[in-house]
Amino acid sequence: MTAPTSHTPHATRSVPQDQTEGVPSFEASGGDWSQIAEEAARLGEERIVVNMGPQHPSTHGVLRLMLEIDGETVTEARAGIGYLHTGIEKNMEFRTWTQGVTFCTRMDYVAPLFQEAAYCLAVEKLLGITDDVPERANVIRVLMMELNRISSHLVFLATGGNELGATTIMIIGFTAREEILKIFEMISGLRMNHAYIRPGGVAQDVPPGSIDAVREALGKVRGYLRQLEDLMLANPILHARMKDVGTLSLAGCMALGVTGPILRSTGLPYDVRKANPYSGYETYDFDVPVNDGADAWSRLLLRVEECYQSMRIVEQCLERLAKPGPVMVADKKVAWPAQLAIGTDGMGNSLDHIKEIMGTSMESLIHHFKLVTEGFRVPAGQVFQTVEHPRGELGVHLVSDGGTKPYRAHFRDPSFNNLQAVSMMCEGGQIADVVVAVASIDPVLGGVDR
Repeated sequence: MTAPTSHTPHATRSVPQDQTEGVPSFEASGGDWSQIAEEAARLGEERIVVNMGPQHPSTHGVLRLMLEIDGETVTEARAGIGYLHTGIEKNMEFRTWTQGVTFCTRMDYVAPLFQEAAYCLAVEKLLGITDDVPERANVIRVLMMELNRISSHLVFLATGGNELGATTIMIIGFTAREEILKIFEMISGLRMNHAYIRPGGVAQDVPPGSIDAVREALGKVRGYLRQLEDLMLANPILHARMKDVGTLSLAGCMALGVTGPILRSTGLPYDVRKANPYSGYETYDFDVPVNDGADAWSRLLLRVEECYQSMRIVEQCLERLAKPGPVMVADKKVAWPAQLAIGTDGMGNSLDHIKEIMGTSMESLIHHFKLVTEGFRVPAGQVFQTVEHPRGELGVHLVSDGGTKPYRAHFRDPSFNNLQAVSMMCEGGQIADVVVAVASIDPVLGGVDR
């Protein structure tokens, strides 16, 4: 319904060309909603189509839901996307392979490190250097991804609680996430859109004191998670709102290609980290939580348990980081030549590196210039790489024509696939249940509209 206007409130009855003659529809063109309802009642028609979004506090971003309702019951639900379209995949064709990281990190902005990792793993496959990536770089990647998984799930808990009217849950969730974002800023220099994971390794080693800082942050996040559990898990209102709401069976998940916590809530323990390990995940001790409720409540429980499992992995990473080592491949034709340091003006090249390339070594300057402006060449071919994203299976398909830029880059974003389930989850339920169902999908529209 449009916003009230200054003219006299009225409702117009119209029959669009594509509708069967004699089936009325109702359009609100300003004024009071009650008049629309009265017109519908006078004609004996209760079926009304309403828009939810794209600017709506319960659509997790610029998602438009077109709902056909009969009274309070949703008879048809359709998702409208594309309001946040960025053209990231096309833009990546005009940037070097290393610069591509700065684009894909901005897709799902709640979990940026997973796009970076998937993309870099794919580039490394094309280059044939997967086994050359230093062990320490893989440990740092796993550390950052698992911290990001926790921060992403905290956004789910916080926003989901807020959409159900529990502001305290939102405040605690975002307060806990802040502890992790401080770690990201300490290690990568940025709170989000990091471009920290690079082809061949990571941009720089973890700075001094970061291991102790992560341990301290984990303790705080554990405390906040326990508070959230106390607030949520025995809450009768939350039980009533979420149990048997937004159900999607295993058969439905398989038919729609739905993955992640939604799939695991049906009892299938599919996780890319176990099914097709990458970055050394096969060497870590952790469990894949499952549930068989197949509803919004089961997905809530799963994501909370996944946070604890991620903490187990992070603790193992911290133990492995006690041993120093390189964080980028030795091949100077691939390794980004910069030596990053945090100075008074933020992050940039270290003064020693600038001194060498500008005043000592002409070869270093030429090499730096060529690699930064032109980039390295990647052998012709194509590759598909998957990782376990907080929302499900994230895939990246890269095609190289042998040049310094991707010929094609395409991402299988889990939010995009999972959004297909909106109609199956919502139709036959109440309008209020749409909010719960969409929250349980946990879509991020940056990934959907990439």
